[in-house]
Amino acid sequence: MNDLKFTTAGDYMKDESHLPVSEQSLVFRLRKRAEIRRQIKDRKSVQEGAPDRIANLLEEAANEIESLKKQVTALTVVLDVERNMK
Repeated sequence: MNDLKFTTAGDYMKDESHLPVSEQSLVFRLRKRAEIRRQIKDRKSVQEGAPDRIANLLEEAANEIESLKKQVTALTVVLDVERNMK
């Protein structure tokens, strides 16, 4: 079973839709909400083919959270290596 899904942001997100909402990551929920907004046919931006600014903002927030998590992980690795060198 493939649990990766290509997003409109141009990357892949792990499909957590089978999990209860309380167990889904914030990044997944932000991206899923953006995806849902873009599919609602009654939305003016969808009808006009215009960008959905809120959906874009949701994806931007998800991307920033992922970026910050990666930075924290990288810094943690560096700190662990430095501690082990002492």
